Amino acid sequence: RMYPVPDDVRALQYKVKHAQGVDITRIFCGLNDVRNIIPSIKWALEAGMTPQATLCITTSPIHTAEYYSDIADKLIAAGATEICLKDMAGIGQPAMLGKLTRMIKTNHPDIIIQYHGHSGPGLSMASILEVCNNGADVIDTAIEPLSWGKVHPDIISVQSMLKNEGFDVPEIDMNAYMEARHLTQEFIDEWLGYFINPGNKIMSSLLLGCGLPGGMMGSMMADLAGIHRSINSILRSKGKPEYNTDEMLVKLFNEVAYVWPRVGYPPLVTPFSQYVKNIALMNLLTMAQGKGRFVMMDDSMWGMILGKSGKLPGELDPEIVELAKKQGREFTDADPHTLIPNALDDFKKEMDENGWDYGKDNEELFELAMHPEQYRDYKSGIAKKRFLADLQKAKDAKLGSTLTPEELAAFKHAKADAIVAPVKGQVFFEFQGGGECAPCVEPFIGQQYKEGETFCYIQAPWGQFVPVPACLGGKLVEIAAKQGSKINRGDVIGYIERDHE
Repeated sequence: RMYPVPDDVRALQYKVKHAQGVDITRIFCGLNDVRNIIPSIKWALEAGMTPQATLCITTSPIHTAEYYSDIADKLIAAGATEICLKDMAGIGQPAMLGKLTRMIKTNHPDIIIQYHGHSGPGLSMASILEVCNNGADVIDTAIEPLSWGKVHPDIISVQSMLKNEGFDVPEIDMNAYMEARHLTQEFIDEWLGYFINPGNKIMSSLLLGCGLPGGMMGSMMADLAGIHRSINSILRSKGKPEYNTDEMLVKLFNEVAYVWPRVGYPPLVTPFSQYVKNIALMNLLTMAQGKGRFVMMDDSMWGMILGKSGKLPGELDPEIVELAKKQGREFTDADPHTLIPNALDDFKKEMDENGWDYGKDNEELFELAMHPEQYRDYKSGIAKKRFLADLQKAKDAKLGSTLTPEELAAFKHAKADAIVAPVKGQVFFEFQGGGECAPCVEPFIGQQYKEGETFCYIQAPWGQFVPVPACLGGKLVEIAAKQGSKINRGDVIGYIERDHE
Protein backbone atom coordinates (compact mmCIF):
# COMPACT_ATOMS: atom_id res chain seq x y z
CA ARG A 1 0.00 0.00 0.00
CA MET A 2 1.45 3.34 -1.09
CA TYR A 3 -0.70 5.78 0.89
CA PRO A 4 -1.36 6.40 4.61
CA VAL A 5 -3.52 4.10 6.76
CA PRO A 6 -6.13 5.46 9.22
CA ASP A 7 -5.56 4.84 12.94
CA ASP A 8 -8.56 2.52 13.38
CA VAL A 9 -7.39 0.30 10.52
CA ARG A 10 -3.85 0.21 11.92
CA ALA A 11 -5.15 -0.80 15.35
CA LEU A 12 -7.29 -3.56 13.79
CA GLN A 13 -4.26 -4.86 11.89
CA TYR A 14 -2.47 -5.97 15.03
CA LYS A 15 -5.53 -7.76 16.41
CA VAL A 16 -6.07 -9.61 13.14
CA LYS A 17 -2.44 -10.56 12.62
CA HIS A 18 -2.02 -11.78 16.19
CA ALA A 19 -5.16 -13.91 15.83
CA GLN A 20 -3.67 -15.35 12.62
CA GLY A 21 -0.56 -16.45 14.50
CA VAL A 22 1.93 -13.61 14.05
CA ASP A 23 3.77 -12.86 17.30
CA ILE A 24 6.39 -10.28 16.29
CA THR A 25 5.44 -7.25 14.23
CA ARG A 26 8.05 -5.09 12.51
CA ILE A 27 6.98 -1.45 12.70
CA PHE A 28 8.65 1.26 10.65
CA CYS A 29 8.20 4.74 9.27
CA GLY A 30 10.15 5.57 6.14
CA LEU A 31 11.09 8.92 7.69
CA ASN A 32 11.99 7.45 11.11
CA ASP A 33 9.44 9.81 12.65
CA VAL A 34 8.67 8.37 16.09
CA ARG A 35 5.22 9.98 15.99
CA ASN A 36 4.29 7.49 13.29
CA ILE A 37 5.82 4.49 15.08
CA ILE A 38 4.85 4.92 18.74
CA PRO A 39 1.05 4.53 18.25
CA SER A 40 1.67 1.19 16.53
CA ILE A 41 3.86 0.04 19.42
CA LYS A 42 0.91 0.71 21.73
CA TRP A 43 -1.59 -1.10 19.47
CA ALA A 44 0.74 -4.08 19.06
CA LEU A 45 1.16 -4.42 22.83
CA GLU A 46 -2.61 -4.18 23.34
CA ALA A 47 -3.09 -6.99 20.80
CA GLY A 48 -0.59 -9.22 22.63
CA MET A 49 2.20 -8.89 20.06
CA THR A 50 5.91 -8.18 20.40
CA PRO A 51 6.58 -4.75 18.83
CA GLN A 52 9.84 -4.68 16.90
CA ALA A 53 10.49 -1.00 16.21
CA THR A 54 12.56 -0.31 13.13
CA LEU A 55 15.27 2.14 12.13
CA CYS A 56 15.38 2.71 8.35
CA ILE A 57 19.09 2.81 7.59
CA THR A 58 20.73 4.97 4.96
CA THR A 59 24.00 6.84 4.54
CA SER A 60 24.05 10.64 4.58
CA PRO A 61 25.65 13.45 6.62
CA ILE A 62 22.53 13.39 8.85
CA HIS A 63 22.10 9.65 9.37
CA THR A 64 24.79 9.02 11.95
CA ALA A 65 24.96 6.36 14.66
CA GLU A 66 24.10 9.04 17.21
CA TYR A 67 21.04 10.09 15.20
CA TYR A 68 19.72 6.53 15.09
CA SER A 69 20.61 5.73 18.71
CA ASP A 70 18.55 8.69 19.90
CA ILE A 71 15.53 7.41 17.93
CA ALA A 72 16.03 3.91 19.38
CA ASP A 73 15.99 5.36 22.91
CA LYS A 74 12.60 6.98 22.26
CA LEU A 75 11.09 3.84 20.73
CA ILE A 76 12.30 1.63 23.58
CA ALA A 77 10.92 4.10 26.11
CA ALA A 78 7.57 3.82 24.30
CA GLY A 79 7.50 0.05 24.81
CA ALA A 80 9.45 -1.53 21.95
CA THR A 81 11.13 -4.73 23.13
CA GLU A 82 13.10 -5.31 19.93
CA ILE A 83 14.89 -3.05 17.46
CA CYS A 84 15.39 -3.83 13.77
CA LEU A 85 18.13 -2.17 11.72
CA LYS A 86 16.41 -2.10 8.33
CA ASP A 87 19.15 -1.60 5.75
CA MET A 88 16.67 -1.75 2.87
CA ALA A 89 19.07 -0.61 0.14
CA GLY A 90 22.15 -2.30 1.62
CA ILE A 91 24.02 1.02 1.62
CA GLY A 92 24.47 1.26 5.39
CA GLN A 93 28.20 1.43 6.04
CA PRO A 94 29.41 -1.57 8.09
CA ALA A 95 31.43 0.53 10.55
CA MET A 96 28.46 2.80 11.31
CA LEU A 97 26.13 -0.18 11.73
CA GLY A 98 28.55 -1.83 14.16
CA LYS A 99 28.87 1.39 16.15
CA LEU A 100 25.08 1.83 16.27
CA THR A 101 24.54 -1.74 17.43
CA ARG A 102 27.05 -1.28 20.23
CA MET A 103 25.44 2.02 21.32
CA ILE A 104 21.97 0.47 21.54
CA LYS A 105 23.24 -2.61 23.38
CA THR A 106 25.20 -0.49 25.83
CA ASN A 107 22.17 1.63 26.65
CA HIS A 108 19.67 -1.25 26.56
CA PRO A 109 21.41 -4.61 27.21
CA ASP A 110 18.17 -6.62 27.21
CA ILE A 111 16.84 -5.32 23.90
CA ILE A 112 16.96 -7.78 20.99
CA ILE A 113 18.55 -6.32 17.85
CA GLN A 114 17.79 -7.78 14.43
CA TYR A 115 19.65 -6.80 11.26
CA HIS A 116 17.86 -6.75 7.90
CA GLY A 117 20.30 -5.96 5.08
CA HIS A 118 19.94 -6.38 1.33
CA SER A 119 22.93 -7.53 -0.67
CA GLY A 120 22.49 -5.28 -3.73
CA PRO A 121 25.63 -3.10 -3.53
CA GLY A 122 27.79 -5.79 -1.90
CA LEU A 123 28.23 -4.59 1.70
CA SER A 124 25.86 -7.00 3.44
CA MET A 125 28.27 -9.72 4.59
CA ALA A 126 30.66 -7.13 6.07
CA SER A 127 27.69 -5.41 7.74
CA ILE A 128 26.46 -8.69 9.21
CA LEU A 129 29.88 -9.40 10.69
CA GLU A 130 30.08 -5.90 12.17
CA VAL A 131 26.65 -5.95 13.82
CA CYS A 132 27.21 -9.46 15.19
CA ASN A 133 30.57 -8.54 16.65
CA ASN A 134 28.84 -5.63 18.37
CA GLY A 135 25.94 -7.51 19.91
CA ALA A 136 23.23 -8.15 17.27
CA ASP A 137 21.02 -11.13 18.10
CA VAL A 138 19.19 -12.04 14.87
CA ILE A 139 20.12 -11.78 11.18
CA ASP A 140 17.69 -11.85 8.27
CA THR A 141 18.88 -14.21 5.52
CA ALA A 142 17.47 -15.92 2.44
CA ILE A 143 17.77 -19.28 0.71
CA GLU A 144 18.40 -20.22 -2.89
CA PRO A 145 17.01 -19.56 -5.44
CA LEU A 146 16.03 -16.15 -4.02
CA SER A 147 19.20 -15.34 -2.08
CA TRP A 148 21.93 -12.92 -3.17
CA GLY A 149 21.38 -10.52 -6.05
CA LYS A 150 19.44 -7.63 -4.58
CA VAL A 151 17.81 -9.77 -1.87
CA HIS A 152 19.66 -11.12 1.22
CA PRO A 153 22.80 -13.22 1.63
CA ASP A 154 22.20 -16.97 1.74
CA ILE A 155 21.84 -18.56 5.17
CA ILE A 156 24.55 -21.13 4.40
CA SER A 157 27.12 -18.41 3.78
CA VAL A 158 26.08 -16.39 6.82
CA GLN A 159 26.13 -19.45 9.09
CA SER A 160 29.58 -20.45 7.83
CA MET A 161 31.01 -16.95 8.36
CA LEU A 162 29.62 -16.55 11.87
CA LYS A 163 30.58 -20.08 12.92
CA ASN A 164 34.19 -19.47 11.86
CA GLU A 165 34.13 -16.11 13.66
CA GLY A 166 33.51 -18.03 16.88
CA PHE A 167 29.75 -17.53 17.29
CA ASP A 168 27.52 -20.31 18.56
CA VAL A 169 25.09 -20.68 15.67
CA PRO A 170 22.67 -23.57 15.01
CA GLU A 171 23.46 -26.14 12.36
CA ILE A 172 21.41 -26.05 9.18
CA ASP A 173 19.16 -28.99 8.38
CA MET A 174 20.30 -29.44 4.79
CA ASN A 175 17.45 -31.82 3.96
CA ALA A 176 14.98 -29.13 5.01
CA TYR A 177 17.00 -26.48 3.13
CA MET A 178 16.97 -28.50 -0.09
CA GLU A 179 13.26 -29.25 0.22
CA ALA A 180 12.47 -25.57 0.76
CA ARG A 181 14.77 -24.70 -2.15
CA HIS A 182 12.95 -27.20 -4.37
CA LEU A 183 9.49 -25.94 -3.42
CA THR A 184 10.54 -22.32 -3.97
CA GLN A 185 11.96 -23.18 -7.39
CA GLU A 186 8.69 -24.91 -8.32
CA PHE A 187 6.83 -21.78 -7.25
CA ILE A 188 9.13 -19.64 -9.42
CA ASP A 189 8.86 -21.97 -12.42
CA GLU A 190 5.08 -22.12 -12.17
CA TRP A 191 4.39 -18.39 -12.11
CA LEU A 192 6.51 -16.10 -9.92
CA GLY A 193 9.52 -16.25 -12.22
CA TYR A 194 7.55 -14.66 -15.04
CA PHE A 195 7.21 -11.49 -12.95
CA ILE A 196 10.71 -11.27 -11.44
CA ASN A 197 12.98 -8.81 -13.20
CA PRO A 198 16.20 -10.70 -14.12
CA GLY A 199 18.17 -7.68 -12.91
CA ASN A 200 17.09 -8.46 -9.34
CA LYS A 201 19.48 -11.41 -9.36
CA ILE A 202 22.44 -9.17 -10.14
CA MET A 203 24.38 -7.17 -7.54
CA SER A 204 25.38 -3.64 -8.51
CA SER A 205 27.80 -1.23 -6.89
CA LEU A 206 26.01 1.58 -8.74
CA LEU A 207 23.39 1.47 -5.98
CA LEU A 208 25.89 2.94 -3.51
CA GLY A 209 25.82 6.27 -5.32
CA CYS A 210 22.07 6.76 -5.61
CA GLY A 211 21.01 4.90 -2.46
CA LEU A 212 17.92 3.38 -4.10
CA PRO A 213 16.74 -0.05 -2.91
CA GLY A 214 17.65 -2.83 -5.31
CA GLY A 215 14.11 -4.20 -5.16
CA MET A 216 12.76 -1.21 -7.10
CA MET A 217 15.32 -1.47 -9.91
CA GLY A 218 12.87 -3.35 -12.15
CA SER A 219 10.15 -0.72 -11.95
CA MET A 220 12.74 2.04 -12.16
CA MET A 221 14.15 0.65 -15.41
CA ALA A 222 10.64 0.34 -16.86
CA ASP A 223 9.90 3.97 -15.93
CA LEU A 224 13.28 5.06 -17.24
CA ALA A 225 12.62 3.43 -20.63
CA GLY A 226 9.62 5.69 -21.28
CA ILE A 227 11.46 8.85 -20.19
CA HIS A 228 14.50 7.74 -22.20
CA ARG A 229 12.45 7.57 -25.42
CA SER A 230 10.92 11.00 -24.79
CA ILE A 231 14.27 12.63 -24.06
CA ASN A 232 15.90 11.08 -27.13
CA SER A 233 13.00 12.32 -29.25
CA ILE A 234 13.64 15.86 -27.93
CA LEU A 235 17.38 15.50 -28.59
CA ARG A 236 16.75 14.31 -32.16
CA SER A 237 14.48 17.27 -32.82
CA LYS A 238 17.29 19.57 -31.69
CA GLY A 239 19.92 17.74 -33.75
CA LYS A 240 21.79 16.59 -30.66
CA PRO A 241 23.31 13.13 -29.95
CA GLU A 242 20.94 10.68 -28.27
CA TYR A 243 21.71 8.96 -24.95
CA ASN A 244 22.25 5.22 -24.73
CA THR A 245 20.81 3.23 -21.82
CA ASP A 246 23.96 3.41 -19.68
CA GLU A 247 24.27 7.16 -20.15
CA MET A 248 20.62 7.58 -19.21
CA LEU A 249 21.03 5.42 -16.09
CA VAL A 250 24.03 7.46 -14.92
CA LYS A 251 22.06 10.67 -15.47
CA LEU A 252 19.19 9.29 -13.36
CA PHE A 253 21.52 8.23 -10.53
CA ASN A 254 23.21 11.64 -10.60
CA GLU A 255 19.83 13.37 -10.53
CA VAL A 256 18.70 11.28 -7.55
CA ALA A 257 21.91 12.32 -5.79
CA TYR A 258 21.04 15.95 -6.61
CA VAL A 259 17.39 15.74 -5.53
CA TRP A 260 17.79 13.69 -2.35
CA PRO A 261 19.51 16.27 -0.08
CA ARG A 262 17.32 19.06 -1.46
CA VAL A 263 14.14 17.30 -0.35
CA GLY A 264 15.46 16.69 3.18
CA TYR A 265 17.29 13.32 2.94
CA PRO A 266 14.24 11.04 3.37
CA PRO A 267 15.48 7.43 3.81
CA LEU A 268 14.97 5.77 0.44
CA VAL A 269 12.41 3.17 1.41
CA THR A 270 8.81 2.72 0.25
CA PRO A 271 7.11 5.05 -0.55
CA PHE A 272 9.77 7.78 -0.29
CA SER A 273 12.24 6.00 -2.56
CA GLN A 274 9.56 6.05 -5.28
CA TYR A 275 8.85 9.74 -4.67
CA VAL A 276 12.50 10.77 -4.91
CA LYS A 277 13.08 8.57 -7.97
CA ASN A 278 10.00 10.00 -9.69
CA ILE A 279 11.05 13.59 -8.97
CA ALA A 280 14.45 12.81 -10.50
CA LEU A 281 12.89 11.17 -13.57
CA MET A 282 10.55 14.09 -14.17
CA ASN A 283 13.44 16.53 -13.70
CA LEU A 284 15.40 14.80 -16.47
CA LEU A 285 12.43 15.17 -18.81
CA THR A 286 11.57 18.77 -17.96
CA MET A 287 15.21 19.83 -18.17
CA ALA A 288 15.41 18.29 -21.64
CA GLN A 289 12.30 20.31 -22.50
CA GLY A 290 13.99 23.45 -21.24
CA LYS A 291 11.60 23.91 -18.30
CA GLY A 292 14.04 23.33 -15.44
CA ARG A 293 13.71 21.16 -12.32
CA PHE A 294 10.86 20.44 -9.88
CA VAL A 295 8.18 21.31 -12.45
CA MET A 296 6.25 18.03 -12.37
CA MET A 297 5.52 16.84 -8.82
CA ASP A 298 2.24 15.25 -7.79
CA ASP A 299 0.40 15.52 -4.46
CA SER A 300 2.15 12.46 -3.00
CA MET A 301 5.58 13.97 -3.61
CA TRP A 302 4.43 17.32 -2.22
CA GLY A 303 2.87 15.56 0.77
CA MET A 304 6.32 14.26 1.74
CA ILE A 305 7.90 17.68 1.22
CA LEU A 306 5.21 19.60 3.14
CA GLY A 307 5.43 17.38 6.23
CA LYS A 308 2.15 15.51 5.79
CA SER A 309 3.95 12.15 5.99
CA GLY A 310 6.16 13.12 8.92
CA LYS A 311 9.20 15.22 9.73
CA LEU A 312 11.96 15.09 7.13
CA PRO A 313 15.41 14.31 8.60
CA GLY A 314 17.10 17.24 6.87
CA GLU A 315 16.37 20.79 5.84
CA LEU A 316 14.60 21.53 2.56
CA ASP A 317 16.45 23.49 -0.09
CA PRO A 318 15.32 27.15 -0.23
CA GLU A 319 14.38 26.60 -3.88
CA ILE A 320 11.81 23.98 -2.81
CA VAL A 321 10.44 26.15 -0.02
CA GLU A 322 10.04 29.12 -2.36
CA LEU A 323 8.36 26.94 -4.99
CA ALA A 324 5.84 25.70 -2.42
CA LYS A 325 5.00 29.29 -1.43
CA LYS A 326 4.53 30.32 -5.07
CA GLN A 327 2.08 27.45 -5.55
CA GLY A 328 0.16 28.34 -2.39
CA ARG A 329 1.13 25.13 -0.58
CA GLU A 330 1.25 25.07 3.21
CA PHE A 331 3.81 23.29 5.38
CA THR A 332 2.68 21.44 8.49
CA ASP A 333 4.31 20.10 11.63
CA ALA A 334 1.13 18.34 12.77
CA ASP A 335 1.30 14.77 14.04
CA PRO A 336 0.93 12.96 10.68
CA HIS A 337 -1.48 10.23 11.71
CA THR A 338 -3.92 12.81 13.10
CA LEU A 339 -4.37 14.20 9.57
CA ILE A 340 -6.05 10.98 8.39
CA PRO A 341 -9.69 10.41 9.44
CA ASN A 342 -10.79 7.00 10.72
CA ALA A 343 -12.42 4.89 8.03
CA LEU A 344 -13.40 1.53 9.53
CA ASP A 345 -17.11 2.39 9.86
CA ASP A 346 -17.29 3.17 6.14
CA PHE A 347 -15.69 -0.16 5.29
CA LYS A 348 -18.08 -1.99 7.63
CA LYS A 349 -20.97 -0.29 5.84
CA GLU A 350 -19.59 -1.44 2.48
CA MET A 351 -19.24 -5.02 3.77
CA ASP A 352 -22.82 -4.96 5.07
CA GLU A 353 -24.26 -3.52 1.86
CA ASN A 354 -22.54 -6.20 -0.22
CA GLY A 355 -23.42 -9.02 2.16
CA TRP A 356 -19.74 -9.79 2.70
CA ASP A 357 -18.75 -11.66 5.85
CA TYR A 358 -16.30 -9.88 8.17
CA GLY A 359 -14.36 -13.14 8.38
CA LYS A 360 -12.78 -14.90 11.31
CA ASP A 361 -11.39 -12.31 13.74
CA ASN A 362 -12.43 -9.58 11.25
CA GLU A 363 -9.73 -10.63 8.79
CA GLU A 364 -11.91 -9.98 5.72
CA LEU A 365 -12.86 -6.54 7.03
CA PHE A 366 -9.18 -5.77 7.55
CA GLU A 367 -8.26 -6.85 4.02
CA LEU A 368 -10.89 -4.53 2.54
CA ALA A 369 -9.81 -1.63 4.77
CA MET A 370 -6.10 -2.12 4.07
CA HIS A 371 -6.32 -2.93 0.34
CA PRO A 372 -9.72 -1.66 -0.83
CA GLU A 373 -9.12 -1.69 -4.60
CA GLN A 374 -7.49 -5.11 -4.58
CA TYR A 375 -10.12 -6.61 -2.26
CA ARG A 376 -13.00 -5.40 -4.44
CA ASP A 377 -11.33 -6.88 -7.51
CA TYR A 378 -10.81 -10.14 -5.59
CA LYS A 379 -14.49 -10.34 -4.59
CA SER A 380 -15.67 -9.61 -8.14
CA GLY A 381 -13.34 -12.22 -9.64
CA ILE A 382 -11.59 -9.62 -11.79
CA ALA A 383 -8.31 -10.01 -9.89
CA LYS A 384 -8.00 -13.71 -10.68
CA LYS A 385 -8.94 -13.20 -14.31
CA ARG A 386 -6.42 -10.39 -14.66
CA PHE A 387 -3.67 -12.40 -12.96
CA LEU A 388 -4.20 -15.50 -15.09
CA ALA A 389 -4.36 -13.43 -18.26
CA ASP A 390 -1.16 -11.61 -17.28
CA LEU A 391 0.52 -14.92 -16.50
CA GLN A 392 -0.42 -16.38 -19.88
CA LYS A 393 0.75 -13.18 -21.57
CA ALA A 394 4.08 -13.40 -19.73
CA LYS A 395 4.50 -17.05 -20.74
CA ASP A 396 3.69 -16.20 -24.35
CA ALA A 397 6.15 -13.30 -24.24
CA LYS A 398 8.90 -15.59 -22.98
CA LEU A 399 8.21 -18.09 -25.72
CA GLY A 400 7.80 -15.28 -28.23
CA SER A 401 11.33 -14.09 -27.59
CA THR A 402 12.59 -17.23 -29.39
CA LEU A 403 9.63 -18.09 -31.66
CA THR A 404 7.79 -16.38 -34.47
CA PRO A 405 4.07 -15.67 -33.86
CA GLU A 406 3.21 -18.65 -36.07
CA GLU A 407 5.61 -20.94 -34.19
CA LEU A 408 4.26 -19.67 -30.84
CA ALA A 409 0.68 -20.43 -31.88
CA ALA A 410 1.71 -23.87 -33.13
CA PHE A 411 3.54 -24.60 -29.86
CA LYS A 412 0.56 -23.58 -27.72
CA HIS A 413 -1.90 -25.48 -29.86
CA ALA A 414 0.27 -28.61 -29.85
CA LYS A 415 -0.13 -28.80 -26.06
CA ALA A 416 -3.85 -28.03 -26.08
CA ASP A 417 -7.10 -29.49 -27.35
CA ALA A 418 -9.09 -27.35 -29.75
CA ILE A 419 -12.73 -26.72 -28.81
CA VAL A 420 -14.47 -27.06 -32.19
CA ALA A 421 -17.98 -25.88 -33.06
CA PRO A 422 -20.16 -28.93 -33.81
CA VAL A 423 -22.76 -26.79 -35.62
CA LYS A 424 -23.12 -23.41 -37.26
CA GLY A 425 -24.63 -20.72 -35.04
CA GLN A 426 -24.07 -18.07 -32.38
CA VAL A 427 -21.81 -18.50 -29.30
CA PHE A 428 -23.10 -18.07 -25.74
CA PHE A 429 -20.95 -18.72 -22.67
CA GLU A 430 -23.74 -18.87 -20.08
CA PHE A 431 -27.12 -20.54 -20.33
CA GLN A 432 -29.60 -20.96 -17.52
CA GLY A 433 -32.47 -22.71 -19.28
CA GLY A 434 -35.90 -21.31 -20.04
CA GLY A 435 -34.82 -20.59 -23.59
CA GLU A 436 -32.68 -17.59 -22.62
CA CYS A 437 -29.00 -17.06 -22.09
CA ALA A 438 -27.87 -15.35 -18.90
CA PRO A 439 -25.95 -12.06 -18.93
CA CYS A 440 -22.50 -12.95 -20.18
CA VAL A 441 -19.60 -13.77 -17.91
CA GLU A 442 -17.04 -14.77 -20.50
CA PRO A 443 -14.37 -17.36 -19.70
CA PHE A 444 -10.88 -16.13 -18.95
CA ILE A 445 -7.38 -17.32 -19.73
CA GLY A 446 -6.33 -19.78 -17.03
CA GLN A 447 -9.89 -20.86 -16.17
CA GLN A 448 -10.05 -24.54 -15.23
CA TYR A 449 -12.55 -27.04 -16.67
CA LYS A 450 -13.37 -30.60 -15.70
CA GLU A 451 -13.62 -33.34 -18.30
CA GLY A 452 -16.98 -33.13 -20.05
CA GLU A 453 -17.93 -29.81 -18.42
CA THR A 454 -19.80 -27.44 -20.73
CA PHE A 455 -17.51 -24.82 -22.24
CA CYS A 456 -20.17 -22.84 -24.10
CA TYR A 457 -23.46 -23.12 -26.02
CA ILE A 458 -24.14 -22.55 -29.69
CA GLN A 459 -27.59 -21.43 -30.77
CA ALA A 460 -28.16 -23.33 -34.00
CA PRO A 461 -30.12 -21.81 -36.93
CA TRP A 462 -33.18 -23.83 -35.90
CA GLY A 463 -33.14 -22.27 -32.40
CA GLN A 464 -31.72 -25.15 -30.36
CA PHE A 465 -28.95 -24.43 -27.84
CA VAL A 466 -26.24 -27.02 -28.41
CA PRO A 467 -23.83 -27.54 -25.48
CA VAL A 468 -20.12 -27.71 -26.40
CA PRO A 469 -18.04 -29.79 -23.93
CA ALA A 470 -14.57 -28.82 -22.69
CA CYS A 471 -13.02 -31.99 -24.16
CA LEU A 472 -10.84 -33.72 -21.57
CA GLY A 473 -10.75 -30.68 -19.34
CA GLY A 474 -7.81 -28.60 -18.19
CA LYS A 475 -6.74 -24.95 -18.38
CA LEU A 476 -8.06 -22.48 -20.95
CA VAL A 477 -5.07 -20.99 -22.80
CA GLU A 478 -6.74 -19.20 -25.71
CA ILE A 479 -10.20 -17.87 -26.59
CA ALA A 480 -10.99 -17.62 -30.29
CA ALA A 481 -14.63 -16.49 -30.16
CA LYS A 482 -16.50 -13.91 -28.09
CA GLN A 483 -20.00 -13.87 -26.64
CA GLY A 484 -22.47 -13.53 -29.51
CA SER A 485 -19.95 -14.41 -32.25
CA LYS A 486 -21.36 -16.12 -35.32
CA ILE A 487 -19.36 -19.17 -36.28
CA ASN A 488 -19.45 -22.02 -38.76
CA ARG A 489 -19.34 -25.73 -38.10
CA GLY A 490 -15.69 -26.73 -37.52
CA ASP A 491 -14.51 -23.30 -36.34
CA VAL A 492 -12.23 -23.28 -33.28
CA ILE A 493 -13.79 -21.55 -30.24
CA GLY A 494 -10.85 -21.96 -27.84
CA TYR A 495 -7.95 -24.13 -26.72
CA ILE A 496 -7.77 -26.06 -23.43
CA GLU A 497 -4.47 -27.49 -22.21
CA ARG A 498 -4.85 -30.78 -20.40
CA ASP A 499 -3.53 -30.99 -16.85
CA HIS A 500 -0.08 -32.54 -16.62
CA GLU A 501 0.14 -35.78 -14.71
